[in-house]
Amino acid sequence: MDTSSDAENVQPVIEEICPVCKGAKFVHPLLAPGKPDYGRIVPCSCVEKVSNTKRQSRLQKYSNLGALARFTFDNLSPEGRIKETASQEQFRRIYKAARAFAKQPKDWLVITGPSGCGKTHLAAAIANECIEGKSPVLFYSTPDLLDNLRNSFNSNTELPYDEFFEQVRNAPLLILDDLGAQSGTPWAKEKLDQLLNHRYSNQLPTVIVSLAPIEELEDRVRSRLTNTDFCQIYTIGGKPSALYSCSWAPWFELQKNMSFENFDWKRVNLQLEQRQNLEAAYNLALDFAKSPDGWLVFAGVNGCGKTHLAAAIVNYRYKLGRPALFIVVPDFLDHLRSTFSPDSKISYDQLFESVRSTELLVLDDFGEQADTPWAQEKLYQVINHRYNARLATVITTSCSLDEIENRISSRLVDPKISVLFNIMAPDYRSDRPAQKRTPRSSRKG
Repeated sequence: MDTSSDAENVQPVIEEICPVCKGAKFVHPLLAPGKPDYGRIVPCSCVEKVSNTKRQSRLQKYSNLGALARFTFDNLSPEGRIKETASQEQFRRIYKAARAFAKQPKDWLVITGPSGCGKTHLAAAIANECIEGKSPVLFYSTPDLLDNLRNSFNSNTELPYDEFFEQVRNAPLLILDDLGAQSGTPWAKEKLDQLLNHRYSNQLPTVIVSLAPIEELEDRVRSRLTNTDFCQIYTIGGKPSALYSCSWAPWFELQKNMSFENFDWKRVNLQLEQRQNLEAAYNLALDFAKSPDGWLVFAGVNGCGKTHLAAAIVNYRYKLGRPALFIVVPDFLDHLRSTFSPDSKISYDQLFESVRSTELLVLDDFGEQADTPWAQEKLYQVINHRYNARLATVITTSCSLDEIENRISSRLVDPKISVLFNIMAPDYRSDRPAQKRTPRSSRKG
């Protein structure tokens, strides 16, 4: 039996010499004609390494990262740069979200925060992670992008305007840094609107880093960034504030002692319906304290127990070692105004950012503040930011919804994020028997 043809079928076939190691590329010697992989060229391993290196180099050049190529997740602390517990917890969530996005870019990731907080490092780390995974990504700061677009009208540029703008608009993943730092010319606004509208309409993965709060951006830009069905929105806090986020401030001595244990929902002189209603409010607050999620709004007359329940939530979180911030709204606005004084030890930006971005915020006595345009605007900015970022918030108010500005009240009743509960109990002080007044000089505490 002649087996020579079989022997010939399994002989290696030299195709070419490897230019790197001078070795050979060859057809696998164990495969016979007719087999699926017969004739397949198996490259030398060093050629594969060179090919991968060239691809990495091309992706790196395409990315436009430049010096930011040194910013990775490995050299970024998951707790950020601020040594405050609340800020570290906040940064950990953003760090985790950024790493998840880098593994599977989808929809839009929006990161806001002041200069130096680490947001550009996060964005660059996402880009470098994608390049490491052999995925293309294009990184531009917004001012540089607009400058390059202007320069592309010049006939000497490598890419003409149309080709360059098309490349940016349709990048598989676009990272746009420093949004809001660009000049506000009509042309710049038009180009950004065209760019973001195209990527929004075509649902192209995008990372947007903004120095300015979202509510301060152009209306058309803001409307896209605040679509929570499509955008993940994260805010990195600024410098640690003078506010107390892990313990009670000295002036909250009364609230400091308000707990779930000493909340009496079985109050005397209550009708059955009122007592059941108060018990339901108690259970709702306790559940929220155990796992803060979304918004909880307590409405009712003064003295009905809503402030006690809000303070009990804060005390519960403090016992768990978790940050929470209790704010009396009129006092907060007074403090905010006082930051404009040259003698203020805390800046306006520092105070405002610490309130609007804290992990859990209680806004007590909402609606009792002065109804000035400035006060309305500041409160709207706090409410709108926390609404868009889905930050846990408790609000107490003795006002009806009709008495609250519509753009705020519409968020308070949104069932996707908020639970509005009306406490039916009357002022608890009406339960107390009349007591003989004690002269002030003989009172304790």
